[in-house]
Amino acid sequence: MDMDLGLIITLFLIGFVGSFLSGLVGIGGSIIKYPMLLYIPPALGFLAYTAHEVSGISAVQVFFATLAGVFALRKEKVINYSLVAYMGVAIIIGSFVGGYGGKFLSGDLINLVYAILATLAAIMMFLPKKGLDDVPLDQVKFNKPIAVFSALSVGIASGIVGAAGAFILVPIMLLVLKIPTRMTIATSLAITFISSIGSTAGKVLAGDVLFWPSVIMVVASILAAPVGAKLSTKVNTKMLRGLLVVLILGTAVKVWTDILF
Repeated sequence: MDMDLGLIITLFLIGFVGSFLSGLVGIGGSIIKYPMLLYIPPALGFLAYTAHEVSGISAVQVFFATLAGVFALRKEKVINYSLVAYMGVAIIIGSFVGGYGGKFLSGDLINLVYAILATLAAIMMFLPKKGLDDVPLDQVKFNKPIAVFSALSVGIASGIVGAAGAFILVPIMLLVLKIPTRMTIATSLAITFISSIGSTAGKVLAGDVLFWPSVIMVVASILAAPVGAKLSTKVNTKMLRGLLVVLILGTAVKVWTDILF
């Protein structure tokens, strides 16, 4: 493995911090780690990864981060399996198309897709949400056609950047499908795990996955994501939502700034 020890440590810390936060707020982590992988290594003097390489690393990492998060929440009884079934089938198709199709796009276009997704998610999270958490979990209902269409659309776009789409699925589930916050966090992890299967397969076939950086990020994810997921069941839902907004908005501002200037 021809990698500097400093780079190995840097990648591990990026993976650990990003995965802990992703497990805490129910996202696959690419919204945090995509820009971190793009900007932090070159800022510390290491070789910069391309947008294609970052999307490939992100796809593999998200697969294991969401798997670990779902495993940690399996006994909490807050996952809506009906919603997982409807959205999961649609999103795995979309994410594979986006994951493989990304090889035909330029690095700048991949970053643009990411910036648009992050901006949309940030805007949606600022919209008012009242009474969602008053609905008993066993009485939750949702619009099936909207769930399928939104999952397919998010899968295509997020697959391009190697994400699993949770950072925009979460606000869609909260605002459009009216799913309670705690159920949204747990269920989105399960859906994004399914999505990550499609995006990872697409990135591998496209040749965008770097083996050793991906392994380092995966190890960090397996260690950190379950801790964040467990903690999420004990934290105030308003605090979780606020943290998600800050993470998404901060990332969107940074990426847009680089694209425009």
